[in-house]
Amino acid sequence: MDRKHIIFLTRWYPNRYDPMFGLFVQRHAEAAALFNDISVIYAHYDDSISEKYEVCEETINGIDTVKIYFKRHKSKIISFIRYFRACQLGFKRLRKPDIIHVNILTRCGVVALWRKITRGTPYIITEHWSRYLPGNDFSGIIRKNITRTVVKNASAVTTVTELLAKAMRSHGLRNPNYFVIPNIVDTNIFKPAQHNNAIPKIIHISCFENKSKNITSLIDALKILENKNISFECVLIGDGIDFQYIKDYSKKICDTRRLVFTGILEGQAIADELASGDFLVLPSNYETQGIVILEAFACGIPVIATNVGGIPEIVNSSNGILVSPNAPEELAEAIITMIGRHNDYDVVALRAQIEERYSPKKIGESLAEIYNKVKR
Repeated sequence: MDRKHIIFLTRWYPNRYDPMFGLFVQRHAEAAALFNDISVIYAHYDDSISEKYEVCEETINGIDTVKIYFKRHKSKIISFIRYFRACQLGFKRLRKPDIIHVNILTRCGVVALWRKITRGTPYIITEHWSRYLPGNDFSGIIRKNITRTVVKNASAVTTVTELLAKAMRSHGLRNPNYFVIPNIVDTNIFKPAQHNNAIPKIIHISCFENKSKNITSLIDALKILENKNISFECVLIGDGIDFQYIKDYSKKICDTRRLVFTGILEGQAIADELASGDFLVLPSNYETQGIVILEAFACGIPVIATNVGGIPEIVNSSNGILVSPNAPEELAEAIITMIGRHNDYDVVALRAQIEERYSPKKIGESLAEIYNKVKR
C-alpha cells in the first residue's frame, strides 16, 4: 500500500511556551506516521515577536514540523487574516499533501476548505474539543454556519468519543462519514510499577484550569477526609492558569503537608509518578475523554472521575468509580471507598483494555483506513 503525504493542520500542538499543549494531537500524528508520511503545520499568535511572522522548522520524532508565530491585531478580522497567511507560509515549506488532516475546528478548517476549493486537496477533520457538549459555549450564527460548511465539505470527521460525535451532529454539523478514533496512550512508558505506599497515594493530573478541571472540588473533598482523620497523600501534577490560585486555596482549606504540587512533568517522569499512585482522581466539570484516565489504566491503577462528557464511555465498576460533578461530599465518599478497595482491581485487565484499543499501532491503522478511502 502506497504511503500518502498527510499534513496535520492543527490549532493545538506542543510549542515553545507550553510543551504539553495539544500533546494528544502530536501522538496522533506520530501514530499516523507509522503507515503514512506526516508533516505538521501549527500557527499561533505571539505578541512578543519583532516581525509579523516568525517561522520555525524542525523535525520532531521523524515528522517535519513547521510552527509559525504571528502578531495579533486589535481587529479580530485582521488577526484571522494573519493566521491564514501564517498557515500558507507553512504549506510553502512542505511538499504538496495528498490530504490535509484538520485537528480542532474552526479556523484550521477554514484554511483547509480554502485549499480544497483552490487546489483540490481533500481534507478530513479530527475534533477533540468539548465545546460542543451540553453546558459549553458553541454559539454565534456566523461561527456555527462557517463550521457547518467546513464539516459538510470534509471527506470524513473523526471524534475521540461517540458522545462528542452526537453533540456535533446536534449542532447541525452534518457529514455522512463520522468515525470514533480515541486518543492514544503510550504503553511503552505508561505501565504498571511495583509499589507499596505506607499511606494511600492519590494522583491528580490536569492543566490546572479550574473552570473545567474543578480542582477546588478535590481540595474540598480532601478536607472532609482530614476531618475524618483519614490518612492520605495527594500528588497534584501539572501547571496552568489557575495553578497559584489552587495552591493558595489549598493553604486555606487543607493541611498542605498532605499535598504535593509537582508542576509540569513530562514523558517518563509523569508516567513514573502516575504508576506510583494507588488511584487517580479527576473531578472535571466537563471532559471530552480524559486521556489521563486511559494512562492510569495503562499503569494498572483505578480511577475516580465525574460522570460528564465522554468519561462514562471508559469508566465503569470494573475500573473505577463515577461521581457527580461539583459534589465534594460524594467525591470524598468515593475516595474513602477507593482507599479501602484499590488493591481489588485487576491490574492486568486494566492494562489489557488500553493495549487493545488505544495503542499507537491501533490508532495509526484506523487513521490509515480513513486516508485510503479519501478521494480527490
